[in-house]
Amino acid sequence: MDFCAIDFETATHERNSACEMGICVVENGEIVKTQTWLLKPPSFPYFNPRNVAVHGIYPDDVRDAPTFDEIWHEAEEMMYGNLMIAHNAGFDAGVLRSCLDYYGFYKPKLNYLCSISIAKKSWKNLGKYGLKNLAEQHQISFNHHRAGDDAEVCAKISLLAFQNMMVTRTDEVHDVLRKNLKVL
Repeated sequence: MDFCAIDFETATHERNSACEMGICVVENGEIVKTQTWLLKPPSFPYFNPRNVAVHGIYPDDVRDAPTFDEIWHEAEEMMYGNLMIAHNAGFDAGVLRSCLDYYGFYKPKLNYLCSISIAKKSWKNLGKYGLKNLAEQHQISFNHHRAGDDAEVCAKISLLAFQNMMVTRTDEVHDVLRKNLKVL
C-alpha cells in the first residue's frame, strides 16, 4: 500500500492562497515521512480573519516563508507516482490545482481519493466523518487544522479503513473504490 496524504491551509477564500502545505508519505503500509511547509501566499500580507481563526497561521508566520513555486518540485517528488488522499479532497485538490495554475506549473496526472469516502465505505453509520471525529474514534491525537498533522491523521485513518476493508495493495484500492477515484 503506497500513497501520499496531503492537506492545505489557506489564507483567504481564494484557492491559490495556500499558507501551509503538508504531505505524509506511506510506503508498504507504513508512514515513512511527513513534511510541512509554511508558504507565503499571493495575497500576502492579507489573511482573512476567518481563516486565521481556523488554523492560527498569521501573516508574520509566513513573512520569510517560501512561495508555493519555490517548494513545488520538492513536494512533487514526494508525491510522484503515488495515489493522493485528502480529507475533503475536493478542497485540497482544488487548492493544489489553483496553486499550480497560478504559478504556471503543469498539472501532474494524479489519481486522488477522499478519505471521507474511504471512511464511509469502511465504517458505515458513524454519523460524523470529519477528521477530528474520526481521529477521536480511533484515539489519535493531533493539532487539528495544521497541514502536516492533518495529512498524517488522514494517512492513519486511511490505513485503518483499508485494513478494515482488507485492502492491502494500492491496485486493490482502484478495484474497491474505483467510482470514488478522481484525477487532478
